[in-house]
Amino acid sequence: MINCLVSFTAGLLIVFFLMPSFIDRMKKLSFNQTVSEYSLQEYREKAKTPIMGGVLFIAAPVIVTIVSQCIYGFNAETMLLLLSYIGYGLIGCIDDWLIAVKKNNEGLTPLRKFLMQVVLAVLLFLLYRQTGAPLALRIPFTGKSVYLGVFYIALILFMFAGSSNAVNLTDGMDGLAAGCAVPSFAVFLILSLLAEKPCAVSFFAAVIGALIGYLYYNVKPAKIFMGDTGSLALGGALAAGALILKQELALIFIGGVFVIETVCVIIQQASVRLSGKRVFPYTPIHYAFVLPKWQRGLGMGEVQTVHLFWLASLVFALLGLFVALN
Repeated sequence: MINCLVSFTAGLLIVFFLMPSFIDRMKKLSFNQTVSEYSLQEYREKAKTPIMGGVLFIAAPVIVTIVSQCIYGFNAETMLLLLSYIGYGLIGCIDDWLIAVKKNNEGLTPLRKFLMQVVLAVLLFLLYRQTGAPLALRIPFTGKSVYLGVFYIALILFMFAGSSNAVNLTDGMDGLAAGCAVPSFAVFLILSLLAEKPCAVSFFAAVIGALIGYLYYNVKPAKIFMGDTGSLALGGALAAGALILKQELALIFIGGVFVIETVCVIIQQASVRLSGKRVFPYTPIHYAFVLPKWQRGLGMGEVQTVHLFWLASLVFALLGLFVALN
């Protein structure tokens, strides 16, 4: 428990005290937000907000976890956590850098991003094999697992690509993605404590602390955005947590808000392409909550919407914890 508190505090303080100078640095480099094609018109004013805030809440937990590994010993599971967090963060960082330099919203092409994710998934699979864990999918409530063999690499690719892109889709309002991620990581922290994995405890506690420190600067009006650097890293870390704790299916519930955001986008795009009609007023679905009622929205404020999604994320996290423990 002391390890948990120290890691949480370290992650929180590193981000909280270093973020102001980091924001100033990003402003001087003109690394500002570019407007997504999915954004509503009223969110265009955020185009001058600095991006890549995810760099700090990636660096802080990595430092804390490496120190923890020096104390408790290096193991493949923790290396997998670090590789996924840094690797997906690096992919996002390249994307953000290209966007900031080109001053448009293109970044990496979908094909290049996918190929980079495939290469990273293969590396993660090889590292996962070093943990000695079975190539099997645990089925909650049954006490059984389904052996996948070499096809487990396909599951890893699906989990990591799906999770990272899901968080990325959710990152559309001040404080939304980071606030929704905190309960999800709290579940993995609890599971790591129960499984007596001290390095994983350090990692998840530090991530939670770093996210809370980041949220101080990211809630409305946001002074910094995480960018793809942060959103892809968070999604990668969630998938890695599910992997090392053998909670592949429970991840669907633990990250329920991210899953719903992604499913709504998929349904919307499929409907538009097949029938030319929208199922939802707007996707990603969080924008539908702030649309005025005459546009079929709910007419809620941004802060109210973000808090509602935070609450939903907490409920899903508790449900995910229940599934994970059974």
